[in-house]
Amino acid sequence: MRNVLKFTSILATAGIALSVAACGSGSSSSGSSDPNATLTVIASPTPHAEILNYVKDNLAAKAGLKLDVKVVTDYVTPNTAVQDGSADANYFQHVPYLEDFNKKHGTDIVSVGAVHLEPLGLYSKKVKAATELADGATVGIPNDATNEGRALKLLADNNVITLKDGAGTAATPADVTGNPKHLKWKELDAAQLPRSLADLDAAVINGNYALDSGLKPATDAILLEKATGNPYANILAVKKGKESDPRVKKLAELLNSEDVKKFINDKYQGSVIPAL
Repeated sequence: MRNVLKFTSILATAGIALSVAACGSGSSSSGSSDPNATLTVIASPTPHAEILNYVKDNLAAKAGLKLDVKVVTDYVTPNTAVQDGSADANYFQHVPYLEDFNKKHGTDIVSVGAVHLEPLGLYSKKVKAATELADGATVGIPNDATNEGRALKLLADNNVITLKDGAGTAATPADVTGNPKHLKWKELDAAQLPRSLADLDAAVINGNYALDSGLKPATDAILLEKATGNPYANILAVKKGKESDPRVKKLAELLNSEDVKKFINDKYQGSVIPAL
């Protein structure tokens, strides 16, 4: 998940937000805990909405769940929609991003449970290994608080750079203490990184944006995060107090079912991994 704190464009995102609000205001399902009401979930296109639509098309009816999937491409609308009640739940983010969002925006959204991991990867159209990066190469990294630190940690874990002790997930380029290749940083909205890859020597790209752009993390990344012990699993999230909604509980169970795990493994071939 890339977790961007800016809209792709003000007008485009305003249109998306109005659309979601309209859907919520015209329906009695959002904000309802009626087990027979439709559950509205707002999600990123890939892989989140694809996974939700698999559940909707193959599992929901048998489980007695009515599911409405709304797709957006930014990382602000899903949380604002859940907070204001125009959507019941969202599925697009990991816990570090959610915690940062709540802190910055005064929201009270909580995780219902982890579903999958999209490994963050380093990609390049110019080199086939990180060791081949030239002195002074320009590397694109996400510009939001959680994913920038995550990107730098990926490079540090693979001995490309060294980070200051204790930098953690909030690391920024200012925390780079060792940079033997004198890499230069290009901080961009995560959604822009795949489109900018040709103009960069390399870029650290979130799994969902890599997939959206036709990249295959399992085979195309020259460095890739490991799943073991990874805190960045993507989650189903709701406004605090809705965790006990029977529809939310039912969806969480379906998203962690063996059927969905098989769908994820078969469709994404290691580019998306079921949460451990």
